[in-house]
Amino acid sequence: MAQSQNMEPGTRVKITTTDEEHEGILMPAEKDYYSIKLKTGYNMSIKKQKVMSIKQIKAAPKEVLKKSRGGKMKGLKTIAVIHTGGTVASKVDYDTGGVIASYTADDFVEMFPGVMKIANVRTRLIGNLMSEDLLFKHYRLMAKAVIEEQRKGAVGVIIGHGTDTLGYTAAALSFMLENISIPVILIGAQRSSDRPSSDAGMNMECAAHFITRSGFKGVAVCMHEGMDDGSCLILPACKTRKMHTTRRDAFKAVNDLPIARVKTDGTFKFLRKDYYKPKSDKLKPLLKMEDQVAIIRTYPNFHPDFFEVLSKKGYKGLVLESTGLGQAPTNIPENLPNYEALKAFIKKGGVVVLTSQCIYGRVHPYVYSNCRRLVDIGVIFGEDMITETAYIKLAWLLGNFPSKVNEMITTDLRGEISERTQADHFDVESS
Repeated sequence: MAQSQNMEPGTRVKITTTDEEHEGILMPAEKDYYSIKLKTGYNMSIKKQKVMSIKQIKAAPKEVLKKSRGGKMKGLKTIAVIHTGGTVASKVDYDTGGVIASYTADDFVEMFPGVMKIANVRTRLIGNLMSEDLLFKHYRLMAKAVIEEQRKGAVGVIIGHGTDTLGYTAAALSFMLENISIPVILIGAQRSSDRPSSDAGMNMECAAHFITRSGFKGVAVCMHEGMDDGSCLILPACKTRKMHTTRRDAFKAVNDLPIARVKTDGTFKFLRKDYYKPKSDKLKPLLKMEDQVAIIRTYPNFHPDFFEVLSKKGYKGLVLESTGLGQAPTNIPENLPNYEALKAFIKKGGVVVLTSQCIYGRVHPYVYSNCRRLVDIGVIFGEDMITETAYIKLAWLLGNFPSKVNEMITTDLRGEISERTQADHFDVESS
């Protein structure tokens, strides 16, 4: 068994085993294994008994990130970069071998010096949060930061965000920032910024190009169009979903089309004219969100316990993700308790919005008798809204327009509902 010669975590090494060679960044060793982070970004554990030798290629860095601050350049517009955390601003954590969101806002920009050639950048820190930990209060913090940056003269805002719940935040900001007159572009990364294959830099630079050149107003998402580094797509805030766990092109417009394509050289092209646009330049912040809203997904052998618990806890809203066109397990005698529990929740004042697990397409209340029975007790069919957007919209409506929720939930406010389902809105490759 070879010795690691007390090499520090972070040292780039070549490990030769009885079978093969591996090169990567040394992680903290376990009792019986060495761990390295490969060039792909994935970790590998190698049994110590199989290791013939460990050779140092490069010493562990004293600092993970070197500073390279730049001053303002004349002739460039000013954009604001709001840092929230996530893989887009993550680095290797040598204690765990994973990635952590731990850079400051300035660090976030300094990782991508190319953006400094596109615009002057002003940064601010919301928090170092992985997106699964976000709360509604964090949406409010982001919205307030955007408003302040607009008032201070920024021509646009980039929000660095974890990818897992980026779609929720994009929808939330779209509803909260009514008539925002500057572009607010959310970006993320599928691969952390310290990896050679990271998509973070290109996503950020394409967002900066689009902000400074396009004249776009409103909230949108900017992420890789393909697996290579050819271009990014500008995607609608309320119609975008993460469709793959790791691919660079994981984000797709659902029941809609991309707004624009941006290339790495800064050229861009609008792909459609009918995307949602603010109706005026008079900003109307509406930042309240109702906390007592939930999502429940139906499934075979479903039981009414969830509805009953929500009712007892005083929940005000529920998004019911059903099957197909809007069917729920409420037909046979064994499933009638589901129907009665749902009926009781609505009778008590709860609002139920129904979406589909199918991702693409829309729900319809009058195709099957099952769906009609749900309409009869007050279930609202959510047209072609994706579940995440329906959840955010319901929480936002209950917070700001509690007496008008039933009529407004199926009214298209920010491009979240398509007038009709188009054949070209279904992208087979994204599913």
